[in-house]
Amino acid sequence: MPLLRIEKPDDEARLTDWQHVHNVIVPPAALSLDDVGERVRRNRLEVAYLGDVLVGCTTVRPPAEDGGTATVIARVLAAHRGRGFGEELYARGLDQARELGAETVETVVLAANEAGLRFARHHGFVEIDRYVLPGETAEWVDLRLA
Repeated sequence: MPLLRIEKPDDEARLTDWQHVHNVIVPPAALSLDDVGERVRRNRLEVAYLGDVLVGCTTVRPPAEDGGTATVIARVLAAHRGRGFGEELYARGLDQARELGAETVETVVLAANEAGLRFARHHGFVEIDRYVLPGETAEWVDLRLA
């Protein structure tokens, strides 16, 4: 399998790439570039490329307190799925969550994203909640690593 080049989104081009992947995969929660800039200050974000081709992105939300729960989200654009890139991104995110002291790892998936739900369940996550945010119509699924 070709190696991914994984980078922190530390300039506008990489922030825009992270935003693109996020917005394509979770359109009900589309973010502005300002939103992404705010997220990069409080979460660990990464962008993945195969050569110069954008493949995916990750988010690791650190635990709020030592030993708490971290959220790990790996996103891979549809054209690049089924090639092990999600595995690599997820493993990196899980390692980061553990480095941050997380005792519990969760993820959140748009309920309509059947591939994302299958991926999470295949990797040992179990559903703990389904909800619709106030004023919205999209259903979300919270899952916890068992």
